[in-house]
Amino acid sequence: MTLISSHTKPVAFLDLAALHAPLRSRLDVVWEQTMADSAFIGGPAITAFEQRWAQYCGTDHCIGVANGTDALELVLAALGIGPGDEVLVPANTFVATAEAVVTVGATPVFVDVDPGSLLITAREIAAAITPQTRAVMVVHLYGQIAEMDNIKAVTDAAGIHVVEDAAQAHGATYKGRRAGSFGVAATFSFYPGKNLGALGDGGAIVTDDPALTEEIRSLSNHGRGHHLLHTHRGRNSRLDGLQAAALDVKLDHLDAWNNRRRNAHALYIDRLTTSVETLTTLPDSRPVHHLEVIRVDDRDRVRDGLAEAGIQTGIHYAMPCHKHPAFAEFDLRPLPVAESAATRQLSLPMHPTLTTDEINTVADTVLELL
Repeated sequence: MTLISSHTKPVAFLDLAALHAPLRSRLDVVWEQTMADSAFIGGPAITAFEQRWAQYCGTDHCIGVANGTDALELVLAALGIGPGDEVLVPANTFVATAEAVVTVGATPVFVDVDPGSLLITAREIAAAITPQTRAVMVVHLYGQIAEMDNIKAVTDAAGIHVVEDAAQAHGATYKGRRAGSFGVAATFSFYPGKNLGALGDGGAIVTDDPALTEEIRSLSNHGRGHHLLHTHRGRNSRLDGLQAAALDVKLDHLDAWNNRRRNAHALYIDRLTTSVETLTTLPDSRPVHHLEVIRVDDRDRVRDGLAEAGIQTGIHYAMPCHKHPAFAEFDLRPLPVAESAATRQLSLPMHPTLTTDEINTVADTVLELL
């Protein structure tokens, strides 16, 4: 079959070169200044970005770390979560969420997700809580914040911590509050493809708790109490100065980039929603559409057809987290929503420089393939 878009320009899943082009002169200045100051580890760029990111998220404190996975682990460790403790984790997430739980010695307890949004819900959390439950990892997947009012009602009543995994939700809001401002702490990844991405790896933790902030800072810096005294068995996980300076430049543009993503999503919905199963938007939620996920039968055939037409796609996620061999030792029960979604999810191109013509090309091709 000859596809409508077969002779058009290829459509990239993510175009970082186009995103960075208008910022090149400012990023060049950042590089030159970092080289001149030799401020590679620590220094004013780190302090400035941490202060801005905390303020942006609506929290009191921010600790820059090496990546988003370290951020998750450091929060759990700082909360004293370890062997004998259970942490609830959505089955529909990237493995890093559960990986952090296992790394601190705790047990991940996988729960199912909402059929419309594919996010963790208060109902599933309530059903999974046991006397050993210490925390729940609430993943704001695809750029949408989970139902935090209902979740907090359940977790507050049970006396367990909420840790927000906001790696895909930079700038997303729920009832006017930004991702990162709901739990005891929240973690972010600045992997280059994120809504706010560094020029390499990077991550951050935000919180309102000053004691937790001090504990995380110590753990992320070899367990130091002060420079010559190590009071904890910590690790080395630091956001470097160059990445902090680049993130500070890009933060000026985050809201505009997120609005472009919202506009792109609206076009996709206008073209596809009557024929394709899209994700639902929760009431009071304003997502930032890190990913543009649809669900289709015969997903691999559709993906191959899009590739033939020069359209790049992704799959997030091809296997639910609890089905990976890495977690086979844990007591696993059927989680039908996540398991079904894994066979049907397909991520279409989504980024701030996506054009109307490109979106129409993708939509035309999807509809033809269906």
